[in-house]
Amino acid sequence: MGFTTLLVVLFWLKTLLAYFVDFKLGLSDPFQFLILLLNPLATTILLFGLALYFKRARFFYPFIFLIDILNSLLLYINVIYFREFTDFMTVSTMLGYSKVDQGLSGSSLALTSPHDIFFWLDLVVVLALLATRRIYIDPRPLNKRVGFAVTSSALLLFTVNLTMGEMDRPQLLTRTFDRTYLVKYMGLDAFTVYDGIKSQHTSELRSHAKKSELSGILKYVHKNYAAPNKQTYGVAKGKNVIVIHLESFQQFLINKKINGQEVTPFLNKLYKSKSTYSFDNFFHEVGQGKTSDAETMLETGTYGLPQGSLFTQLGNDNTFQAAPAIFDQAGYSTAVFHGNVASFWNRSSTYKNLGYQYFFDASYYDTSGDKSLGYGLKDKLLFHDSIKYLQHLQQPFYVKYLTVTNHFPFTLDSEDSSFKTPNTGDKTVDNYFKTAHYLDQSVKEFYAYLKKSGLAKNSLIMIYGDHYGISNSSNKSLAKLLGVNPDDWNDYDNAQLQRVPLMFNMPGYTKGKVDHTYGGEIDVLPTLMHLMGMSTKKYIQFGTDLFSKEHNPVVAFRNRDWVSPDYTSIDGTIYSNKTKQVIQPDKKLKAKIAAMQKHVNQGLNYSDSLNQKNLLRFFHPKGFKTVDPSDYNYSDGLQKEEKIEQKLGLKSTSLFSRNGDKSTQPFYKTDAPELGHKTTNSNRIKITNQDDTSGK
Repeated sequence: MGFTTLLVVLFWLKTLLAYFVDFKLGLSDPFQFLILLLNPLATTILLFGLALYFKRARFFYPFIFLIDILNSLLLYINVIYFREFTDFMTVSTMLGYSKVDQGLSGSSLALTSPHDIFFWLDLVVVLALLATRRIYIDPRPLNKRVGFAVTSSALLLFTVNLTMGEMDRPQLLTRTFDRTYLVKYMGLDAFTVYDGIKSQHTSELRSHAKKSELSGILKYVHKNYAAPNKQTYGVAKGKNVIVIHLESFQQFLINKKINGQEVTPFLNKLYKSKSTYSFDNFFHEVGQGKTSDAETMLETGTYGLPQGSLFTQLGNDNTFQAAPAIFDQAGYSTAVFHGNVASFWNRSSTYKNLGYQYFFDASYYDTSGDKSLGYGLKDKLLFHDSIKYLQHLQQPFYVKYLTVTNHFPFTLDSEDSSFKTPNTGDKTVDNYFKTAHYLDQSVKEFYAYLKKSGLAKNSLIMIYGDHYGISNSSNKSLAKLLGVNPDDWNDYDNAQLQRVPLMFNMPGYTKGKVDHTYGGEIDVLPTLMHLMGMSTKKYIQFGTDLFSKEHNPVVAFRNRDWVSPDYTSIDGTIYSNKTKQVIQPDKKLKAKIAAMQKHVNQGLNYSDSLNQKNLLRFFHPKGFKTVDPSDYNYSDGLQKEEKIEQKLGLKSTSLFSRNGDKSTQPFYKTDAPELGHKTTNSNRIKITNQDDTSGK
């Protein structure tokens, strides 16, 4: 028992280290502090106590060490994950991790901390003491009653723990809108088990789904449909659509100066241009899926999942009625340009179900040496190298560029930028402005090509930030640069900082403006389709046209918090946007707030039901052809484009054909220093194309 007690105490201590140093659990009173001290003990005693059922020492010691190692691993990967996402790993995220881990090595290293050694030191020390016989291995057989007594005590302790949690947070297990609360009140192990049970339940729901379950969803969608604005409907009809995904790009970067230098001078110019509709109250709404969640909303008009990523969990076989397929069936070519591996976020499979014809991933570019960072090809090179493929696409086309350089940990080779960073004391915050400036330069170079090649005047360029770059844990360091006292920074400020830019730019257009409408990523697809003159009425989409007079300005966050023009709700606490202070609503305002919360909850619930149960397989909009993923193969993309050009001959509408069958690549000018670097055998990312069976 002494050895078991030692391991339990050591694991309890390092769990507390994670609680108080790495996890932001928001303790507000001594009672919560007591719960936090208690909750690791129950599950640790329960798990470690399983070894006590082995009578013989040769089984007991290896088994209890295995439990300790696995539990330490679970704790540590959550520490790393929390530093990046300010959230805990769900079972779904763990099961999908192999689909997102390529390219994460650089980021994971940056997320480590000197005190991380203490998460593993106890195992090394105890093992060394056993090896040197400083700790005596007791060969005496254990009585099974000891194991039973320990298990019973652990279950009793867990019951007490759970009761205390329910006392402080009623309906703890039924209102699981925030995983932080579950960990704070139940502990990490209990949360993981609880989450696994919920995930299994979701799987069962999916297998028993029925067509009749669509009725409530359709009723909600039809009730909340917003008719298009006649002044903006169809203004971009027939144009190419170029979507530029600004990685980790937040709204505060627009018009921001550091040391007297504009961070994003080109994007600032676009933002204020009369050829652009810009939105300054536009929020990201991503959850754990981050970038993939943003893609889910922009492509499908449905929310990401409450846990994990829809791309990694459901992307292999879900039915979608998404933008790529809608545009394809309207006569558009569709393609994605991305400098990371095709399997990242399970894109290679999900894109086929979305209906993308082409996916030019990292395997299509030279990403060797310093041409790439941990998350893929540097942005200047992505835009530059993509022209080889873009120019052969038949017009009109719908294409998406996924940039990666402005990604945590915001590192950049010294030769790529001379931008002078601030000195907040937080390197993540400081470097964020440098990589954002580099991204701005990349977009500027691409725009110069669009203008030179003639594409600009025939295109709508949609630019958006996918999610936050600076996590809540670093916002106090950022506060100084935003003119806010870090000591006054609170949850309200965190919520308001989730703004990201959204721009619809149409070179030559003159009626653009900065629009103050409140909206989120869920609203982008209906807004874009209406600009293109495409009706959305027959589709199931949970957002509404931002230009519509019937648009609902309540923006739902994935954790069920929300913002509106007048109020912000965070964990049920209501803030006035005017005073930025907590308010106590009167009866009339309570009813209004309850209605907004109901709208948020219904939208998220119906979207989750639609995706988790794959209900779109039962829904067939008139004129829409169901996507068959087997129709798509992402190898040899250029050869396929050229084959179509040859087949169409003089009828080919590609930029290459219209330029007299001459390449437009010479039109592209970049100052990327890597263009002069030789190809090497080293690579910062692993290059694979799952559709390439050539063996090359």
